[in-house]
Amino acid sequence: MNATPTPSDPNFHAIHIRQRLDELVEHLRADVEKVKEPKAQALFETTAEVLKGLSTAFEHYGAKSEKAWQ
Repeated sequence: MNATPTPSDPNFHAIHIRQRLDELVEHLRADVEKVKEPKAQALFETTAEVLKGLSTAFEHYGAKSEKAWQ
């Protein structure tokens, strides 16, 4: 397998999507610290948790570490 995926390889896209999800998780968690409204903080943190789960799914897809991705 290629060390660096090409644009026709689904892993190429999965890597980029995972990076974007991780960036958004960081942004959301930073915003939790910036806002004082508890409901907004809860919304941002919940969203970060859901996106982190999606990021993990993309990681497992790339690593083929789950039976569903093998």
